[in-house]
Amino acid sequence: MEEFKSGFVTLIGRTNVGKSTLLNLLVGEKVAAIANKVQTTRTAIRGIVNRENSQIVFVDTPGIHKPKTKLNETMVETSFTSLTDSDIVLFLIEATSDDIGRGDRVILNKIKESKRKAILVINKIDLVKREKLLSLIDIYRKEYAFEAVIPISAINLKYKEVILEEIEKNLKPGPAYYDIEEYTDQTLRQLAEETIREKALQLLQDEVPHGIYVEVEKMKERKNKNNEEIYDIEATIYCLKNSHKGIIIGKNGEMLKRIGRAARIEMEKNFGIKINLKTWVKVKEDWQENNSIIDKFKLK
Repeated sequence: MEEFKSGFVTLIGRTNVGKSTLLNLLVGEKVAAIANKVQTTRTAIRGIVNRENSQIVFVDTPGIHKPKTKLNETMVETSFTSLTDSDIVLFLIEATSDDIGRGDRVILNKIKESKRKAILVINKIDLVKREKLLSLIDIYRKEYAFEAVIPISAINLKYKEVILEEIEKNLKPGPAYYDIEEYTDQTLRQLAEETIREKALQLLQDEVPHGIYVEVEKMKERKNKNNEEIYDIEATIYCLKNSHKGIIIGKNGEMLKRIGRAARIEMEKNFGIKINLKTWVKVKEDWQENNSIIDKFKLK
């Protein structure tokens, strides 16, 4: 019988390169928030893939960017810390690059320092011609001895098996770290917070989203009058300014209702249980510099 393998794989790349989309594709479940905005992922989220002869634990990291607040510094630090703790690094770049950009260069240097096994995944190949792709592969191959280079489109299911097989090939024999029923180490509370934040990111104007933070204050299971299981969830969306609060609530509370409705539908689908969701909006001007909040985003 084939020996069981396991290991931790860090998914790293610049902001908005498609890491969370790829993680959800590989895990086959909605684990990471996806919104077409930078800094959607703030913490290192673990997604678990159980295969016949292996367990792969993916760590999706915040995108690498230039930090402007204490929160941003923590996010970048989290990404680089998880590099040194991983067995394999999955480095995601965009096919549209002509050369190694500044952000990608910073990551590449960190990979070199870590001396970890690394697989280069080139996303968005549908946007470029073959010659350009080959030239980019050549540039990166000269920089580091990648175990493999895999060109993909992160929204296409056919690449899932190719990546998972390549990772499995490079793993060492080891135990299953998580129960085979699990697909993430996030609690339901964290998943609820992520879902509400994702819907806000998708529905709000550009200037608001990065200044929001969601906290679930209450999460209680009960049975309704039809004897169906139902979760009562109460959450607060914190923002940086009063003007943002007005935008999040919207005219006659319409925007907040839309966010709540979209989050509730998503959670019911993911949790497989009815949800009764109540949301509030509060202003907390300094939360991005607040240590007790920022500690939540550190790699545990």
